[in-house]
Amino acid sequence: MDLGWHQFQPYAALVASLLLAFPVAWNREQHSDLVGVRTFPLVAVGACAYMLLGLYFIDGAGPEAKARLLQGLMTGIGFVGGGAILKHDDTVSGTASAASIWIVGAIGAAAAMSAWGFAVTLAVINWLVFRVFMRLKVRSDRSLDK
Repeated sequence: MDLGWHQFQPYAALVASLLLAFPVAWNREQHSDLVGVRTFPLVAVGACAYMLLGLYFIDGAGPEAKARLLQGLMTGIGFVGGGAILKHDDTVSGTASAASIWIVGAIGAAAAMSAWGFAVTLAVINWLVFRVFMRLKVRSDRSLDK
């Protein structure tokens, strides 16, 4: 009985998707009322799962089939992200969270395809944008109030 890495890879990809989405999820939980520690990991794991299932069914198919999988996934995740955008009078909120939902979907898809460098890089960039750029946004908002 061969218990090689290939048998565990799909499960590792699902767990990695969850773990890679968590830092941004935690940040959003702390700074946003919209989405957080449940939504982001679930989107990443769901994207990974749908890619894994799709890759299983199209085993051996060309890049066009994989592209169609990604296209459908991107569309569906965009719909989920759109639900995070709220408009109140002249104010719109949740656009950064919506874009981040799209990115964690890409993290899940990358993990499903064993593109680990891409998945980790996306997770780091996603986290840095909220962590570092938030400070710039706060400074900018303060300067506008003066």
